[in-house]
Amino acid sequence: MNPQPMVALVGNPNAGKSALFNALTGARQKVGNYPGVTVERKSGRLALDDGRPVELVDLPGTYSLDPSSPDEAVTRDVVLGRHHLDRLPSALVVVVDSTNLDNHLRFAMQLIALGRPTVIALNMFDMARRDGLEIDPAKLSAALGVPVVPTVAVRNIGLTELRGLIGEMVGDGSPPQPKDMPVLGDMTSLQRDARRIARSATTVRPAARAWTRAIDRVALHPIAGPIILALLMFVMFQAVFAWAEAPMGWIEAAQGWLADRASALIPAGFFRSLMVDGVINGVGSVVVFLPQIIILFFFILLLEASGYMVRAAFLMDRIMASVGLSGRAFIPLLSSFACAIPGIMATRSIDDPKDRLTTILIAPLMTCSARLPVYAVIIGAFIPARSIGPGIGLQGLVLFGLYVTGILGAMAAAAVLRRTVAKGAAGSFLMELPKYQMPVWRDVAIGLWQRAYVFLRRAGTIIMAVTLTLWLLTAYPRAPIGSGMKQSEYSFAGRIASVLEPIVRPIGFGHDMTLAIIPAMAAREVAVSALQTVYSIDAGEDEAGGERQLGDRLHGAWSLPTALAFLMWFVFAPQCLSTIAVIRRETNGWKWPLFTLGYLFALAYIAAGATFWAATALGL
Repeated sequence: MNPQPMVALVGNPNAGKSALFNALTGARQKVGNYPGVTVERKSGRLALDDGRPVELVDLPGTYSLDPSSPDEAVTRDVVLGRHHLDRLPSALVVVVDSTNLDNHLRFAMQLIALGRPTVIALNMFDMARRDGLEIDPAKLSAALGVPVVPTVAVRNIGLTELRGLIGEMVGDGSPPQPKDMPVLGDMTSLQRDARRIARSATTVRPAARAWTRAIDRVALHPIAGPIILALLMFVMFQAVFAWAEAPMGWIEAAQGWLADRASALIPAGFFRSLMVDGVINGVGSVVVFLPQIIILFFFILLLEASGYMVRAAFLMDRIMASVGLSGRAFIPLLSSFACAIPGIMATRSIDDPKDRLTTILIAPLMTCSARLPVYAVIIGAFIPARSIGPGIGLQGLVLFGLYVTGILGAMAAAAVLRRTVAKGAAGSFLMELPKYQMPVWRDVAIGLWQRAYVFLRRAGTIIMAVTLTLWLLTAYPRAPIGSGMKQSEYSFAGRIASVLEPIVRPIGFGHDMTLAIIPAMAAREVAVSALQTVYSIDAGEDEAGGERQLGDRLHGAWSLPTALAFLMWFVFAPQCLSTIAVIRRETNGWKWPLFTLGYLFALAYIAAGATFWAATALGL
């Protein structure tokens, strides 16, 4: 019995591969890494018309089979059969942008020359017509020697014909044999041929793209452009608080109900404390921030799908160049707002090694989504939920300020690094601007579901494991009755924190804060669950149901300077250990991960201390 055939989806960046992949596979997708590398592997199940299953693999976007970055090397190796996957691609689906045909055909012609079963998906066909282009698929197919299918992935146009051709190409699913890349002419000759074929297949020359240029005249203006970008970011952070208030209240109510039911059904003792203090209050205090994370990702996905995100990178190029980076570093840094791990992995698209190293070293300073629960609980506890202007909330303004502080810190760190340990000239920035388009809500929904799933899985695995370990270390040994010591201080965890507390006491951190920052090295969100666990255990049985929310507890226990110092610590402190492990993998050694730990801890300590001392001096 032949194994399930694999079909590779290949193309230039911004060709619409992801939209076509989502349209063909729907929710039947899985995301992982290629064996041996940290380049993301996205695969999904495609059902052919006769019911046969096919694995569709979305390869990283690249411009040629001559790679200039690790992710482009993955595409080449998978296509040529040099990568250690369980099987080779039985066929290639080459996705080209109909509105940029001559440039995208260059790579398509390299792939066709391999002699593999190949079909061209002439994607965004409707946008080409909108721009005044009339492309003849039959002429293009005759010139290239392979089938050409006009597709509009976002409207499911052309997918039936494409599935039929894929079924013909994979045949009985027999595994193909690896082939060497043929000797091709120079890229100049290849580009000349691509333009000739594009001209022959295009029967109507494009009209001026007046509306796109009109938008870009404003969106890419050297003054108006950055202002628009800053306003978009500001609205995004305002929405994180304003829109999430109601659903967070629902989750908090459900958490309280679960805690009350558990307290009523489970007898007092070990198992009640485990369920209420460890699982429900500990892990639940992190899950409650899921609405805010979904809202943040909603805006990011919206900007990506509309074509604006690459323009944001273009706008940032001038600013990035001032600190020795190119605009190409902006995309990995922006990805780090979700999580530093994929952001660091995305630096593989940066050609210059010094530029790439600097981007890796400053990526942890981008405020990842794991920090959002920490920011939200402290801001909610100490910053009044009042309006300071039309549509401007004080809490959202403070959150925006924390993100800006992280960005400014990253830029300052980059300027220093590029003049010292990563000294070198700034790299050039060349990137194709995609077309403006309406987001595909199905793709946005799939993206939100994937990110929500990752967050909840993290809450149910890493965060739960660390929280329960902390609960166990905090709950035992039990403090003797009448000893006058809090349980969190008498416990194993309390004794460890007591050793470290003198180090952080000068910057305003107390015993409970020390207990929180230690397990937060495993995952940033654990700081919230750690504080909730500590206060729940110290409260005793009378408050085991969690009648007081964590914010209320913190407001009564901390001063404002202490809270502000805690926020600044998390702006700069190293992220989870997984991030450090990825830095080690990407830099092939422990030198740079240890350097990252050292300089970030130093920045966090100085920033938190300066904030605490200044706020105290001002009488806050």
